[in-house]
Amino acid sequence: MKDNSQNRIKLSQLKILVAVAERQNFSEAALELGISQSAVSHAIASLEESLGVMLFSRGRYGARLTPVGNRIINHAHIIVERSEDILREADFAKGLEKGEVRITTFRSIATHILPEIILEFQKCFPGIKVKLTEHDDYLQIERALREGLTDIGITFIPTGKGLTTWELLKDEFVVLLSPSTSLQNNQLTWETLAEQPLIMPPADYIMMRPVYEHINSLGYWLNVVNEVKTDAAIVKLVAQGLGSTILPRLAAEPIPEDISIYSLPVPLKRQIGIAVLEDALQP
Repeated sequence: MKDNSQNRIKLSQLKILVAVAERQNFSEAALELGISQSAVSHAIASLEESLGVMLFSRGRYGARLTPVGNRIINHAHIIVERSEDILREADFAKGLEKGEVRITTFRSIATHILPEIILEFQKCFPGIKVKLTEHDDYLQIERALREGLTDIGITFIPTGKGLTTWELLKDEFVVLLSPSTSLQNNQLTWETLAEQPLIMPPADYIMMRPVYEHINSLGYWLNVVNEVKTDAAIVKLVAQGLGSTILPRLAAEPIPEDISIYSLPVPLKRQIGIAVLEDALQP
């Protein structure tokens, strides 16, 4: 005669079995699961009856797995874990069908990198809305992540603690020379650069740190005649012949045709990466 006991085993019973085995106590398992102790006792008793074996020995020291219980618990763990995997896969699939993803970054990335990426993403996932927010300060991007105001930040790396990052690209710093400036032998040296009147982003902008640290280490100081926050405004001032500048290439784009573009004497780049909260990747 065929044994139909397997048809009477419920996933809920196996979850309770795992909880009791881990806690070695019926009342603590009940608290963990948010159900009554009597419900835990009934589930274990029903499971033992269905299987025809004793899973726990009860005593003054709590509930201990019997030898057969020790063998069965390994299978129960696998079944419970696989059932959770199934639910996660289903939730993931539902999440890709509809919803919203919030991205926060700065202007140059929003202008030159993200449009094509967002277009391709929406072709694959037309039901998901992409909300894009711009910030001038990388600290505002990190703050938006920490305060739950955005899902993904694209910012300078390394970032502060508590974020997981992946490098997206390296953006080279370039020198934009005023149309009225000419270089001897068409070569740019650190000494020549230090002599140029420069229109620069504020010195405390983190994106400019590699430039200032490197040139100061060589014993040179930049001749900054104006500090301007907006990249586009800096490029326009350079185009008017009011000075030269050093900017990341993406920040400088679009560059007017009459501005001369040079690489630094030693290539310097800023690192841009994708950032999320560390626990955002936990299932």
